[in-house]
Amino acid sequence: MLGSEPEQVVSSDRFSAYEWIAARWRQICWAHLRRDFQAMIDRGGAGKPTGETLLALSHRLFHNWHQVRDGPLDWETFGPRMTRLRREVRQALLEGSKCGCARTSATCFEILKVEEGLWAFAKVIGIEPTNNAAERALRFAVIWRRISGGTDSHRGSRFVERTLSVVATCRQQGRNVLEYLTSCFEADHQGQPIPSLLPTSQPTTKTA
Repeated sequence: MLGSEPEQVVSSDRFSAYEWIAARWRQICWAHLRRDFQAMIDRGGAGKPTGETLLALSHRLFHNWHQVRDGPLDWETFGPRMTRLRREVRQALLEGSKCGCARTSATCFEILKVEEGLWAFAKVIGIEPTNNAAERALRFAVIWRRISGGTDSHRGSRFVERTLSVVATCRQQGRNVLEYLTSCFEADHQGQPIPSLLPTSQPTTKTA
């Protein structure tokens, strides 16, 4: 589903199914990380200071990201700031991995294993620090499943997954869904190749 093109960044959460992707080609979602940091704080105890430190560092990250994304901050200044921030985040994770809270320690250890994948957004223009684009694309499907109860057959599941994929892809490309589906039926009726949904230029990032 993610394709086979090399050297593309995959934006995702820390779900273990993505561990086959080299960390340097991943962008771990910072929105998910912030939830982990807040959980450290909510648990209290020995892990709370680690959570507070990491959450504060994430505030700085998003403050700088919004500035470089929206224009006031240039990339020449943004890069060194992220380099310094990366050192601070890594140090906080190392300290957290040795704290007295087992769950916080385990979370920090797991994040450290993919630490390189936290910073693709600071090295590749066009990459965002979250996978919100994927979350937004899935929202329609999640709501549909909730109100419909899902499907009752293998054939129905295949139809729904393909149709929802078409809908999400057309929306991201600014294409009319009905017009695209009509062109597919017309091409099939005339024995022509089905119109492609691939963008004309390959994106640098893929969300999962």
